[in-house]
Amino acid sequence: MKKTVAVVGLGYVGLPLALVARNKGWNVVGFDVDAKKVQKITAGVAPFEDEFVATQLKDNPLEASTDPICIVDAEVVVVAVPTPVTDDHIPDLTPLTSSLESILPHLQDGQLLSVESTINPGVMTEVVLPIIKKRPELTIHIVHCPERVNPGDAKWSVANIPRVIGGFTKEATKKGKDFYESILDAKVKEMDSVMEAEAVKILENTFRDINIAFVNEMAKSFDKLGIDIKNVIEGASTKPFAFMPHYPGNGVGGHCISVDPYYMIEKARQVGFDHEFLKLAREINNSMPEFTVALLDRAKEKLELSEPITVALLGLSYKKDIDDIRESPALDMKKILEARSDVSLRVFDPHVPRMSTVDSLDAALTDADVVMLATNHSNLVEALTPENLKQYGIVCVIDGKNALNADGIAEAGMLYLGVGRTREAK
Repeated sequence: MKKTVAVVGLGYVGLPLALVARNKGWNVVGFDVDAKKVQKITAGVAPFEDEFVATQLKDNPLEASTDPICIVDAEVVVVAVPTPVTDDHIPDLTPLTSSLESILPHLQDGQLLSVESTINPGVMTEVVLPIIKKRPELTIHIVHCPERVNPGDAKWSVANIPRVIGGFTKEATKKGKDFYESILDAKVKEMDSVMEAEAVKILENTFRDINIAFVNEMAKSFDKLGIDIKNVIEGASTKPFAFMPHYPGNGVGGHCISVDPYYMIEKARQVGFDHEFLKLAREINNSMPEFTVALLDRAKEKLELSEPITVALLGLSYKKDIDDIRESPALDMKKILEARSDVSLRVFDPHVPRMSTVDSLDAALTDADVVMLATNHSNLVEALTPENLKQYGIVCVIDGKNALNADGIAEAGMLYLGVGRTREAK
């Protein structure tokens, strides 16, 4: 007889995990408070852009509900709801606590409860456990297995990225490991405690944030010195040890790298420690949308552009080839450009048509003065060749991802301004 897993939260993490578990022979039921999302899923339609999800749902819709009672027959309950931050960068655990409170009346004795939501060290003990203890008559095996996803990555997916797990008891940890290894094509490392498991996700994402901030600051410095940051990184990458390439850009987005450091900063503050390094990294990375847009002033001066300058802002999602706009630096760039009286703005993202102001790349480029690439979608990069840009009469390209042919654009007679790299028109 098949065992059942209930997945709470059918977003970018929970839904792919549910489908992976189903493929490995588990009965799967999903719970989400978003009725429209549930309706799409049960109709076999992906609620967001994901090729794996779309293919899996098309001919075999997933059982999903907005009623938390659907978890009662599950041996395993996985909570994969978002954990955002407020506008003041304070952790907001409301989605997590609300979901736990909603399923609490329906939990059954002996169930394995896994929290995948990204949280700072201490949340499982201080927030999750007290909620579950409201049902003291139950023995619930509670673990934390922090999610690991990389949207748009053809190689690494929910199914094959290694994971870590930590439980409140050794029995819980073992049960959790057995479950995840039954659905994943990857190893699961047991941590010595729940808090260690919480700390793993925070460490890996703050590591990336700090290194991106470092290279963004170097890009700003090299920009002043006239040094090409991309070429320097490629040179440094020839060293076979002790160097790991990270690349500058117009900012850091998504629901992990741009959020998780704030969870650690706040938790450390509560116990009397000031994470100066993490705060500085956040400050640097948050400054990059403004730095990228400010390149327009350099173009305006060099090319003596008349106002209003028609700018085609291309891309809104936080990374290429997906429709996820959470914490996207492109949205900050859009706001900054909209506030400028010297700019006439057009916005186009083929993956986010609902927020585009024109319906095609052609409409965005026609009669535009400046192209500003904010997201390096594959189809945009392929289309923005020096030849095509020249045909549209573009005079300057501001490349927030350093993804375009800088030399070719300059040779075609246009000014190229990237993040830490410049090519004068020839």
